[in-house]
Amino acid sequence: MSATKSAGSARAPRTPRSRRRRHRLAADAGLLVAACAFVLPLAWVVLSSFDPEADLRVRLPDGLTLDNYDKVLTPEITFTPLLNSFLLCGGGTLLTVVCAALAAYPLSRYRSRLNRPFMLTILFATSLPITAIMVPVYALFVRVDLIDTMQGTIFFFAASQLPFAIWLMKNFMDGVPKDLEEAAWTDGASSFQSLLRIVLPLMGPGVAVVTVFSFVMMWGNFFVPFMLLLTPEQMPASVSINDFFGNKGTVVYGQLAAFSLLYSTPVILLYVLISRRLGGGFALGGAVKG
Repeated sequence: MSATKSAGSARAPRTPRSRRRRHRLAADAGLLVAACAFVLPLAWVVLSSFDPEADLRVRLPDGLTLDNYDKVLTPEITFTPLLNSFLLCGGGTLLTVVCAALAAYPLSRYRSRLNRPFMLTILFATSLPITAIMVPVYALFVRVDLIDTMQGTIFFFAASQLPFAIWLMKNFMDGVPKDLEEAAWTDGASSFQSLLRIVLPLMGPGVAVVTVFSFVMMWGNFFVPFMLLLTPEQMPASVSINDFFGNKGTVVYGQLAAFSLLYSTPVILLYVLISRRLGGGFALGGAVKG
């Protein structure tokens, strides 16, 4: 009897461990399913770009070819739209980051009764669908003669991304101790100089996050340039990709896959270039000691 009890007590601690193992296996299976949901479309894009007879199936091509890339690597199809995308998204991202930093600094450093209502207004602006404001924006751009202009589209890109950029920038800026700025003010630095030389360098990961987020959101935006730009020569790649879809439902899958890879490359390179900044923390250890 005692031996049975001792055996039962010896097996009892194993139950929570086996339960945790089952939970871990279930979580791993769920993650594997989610990974397949992302990997399969990417595999289709890569394989179809080298397949002369590409279709909607994910399969190894019978023969590898670069004809799809040869057909899309032309100024009209790829180079000019990508250049337009760089001009629009680069200019919009630069304007967004600069304005977000200037707007977030007083919200982070100065206390006011209007700070909370202003931040809540910004949060509401981030949830406003862009399709709801495009009709009045289009009418406004026609009146001020900004329709079908690159600078007008850049301004609207920046304005549409600015609310969330300010929100992110302010939260990152709150993590920089104000004591560092006060020391710089004692040495005669102005608030603008302390922002440029102390705050922004220390919150490099935050600036990188805002930069990547703004650039990616602008890079994949189809609706805004489609509405505000009328000249085909000014269309970015996010709009010109629509040319691969025919009027009667026909799609050139191989060329579409090749163009999609070329179109995605700048965003991937941007993330790789600043991945260290994204993974780094605020280098404040020991900065406020002594």
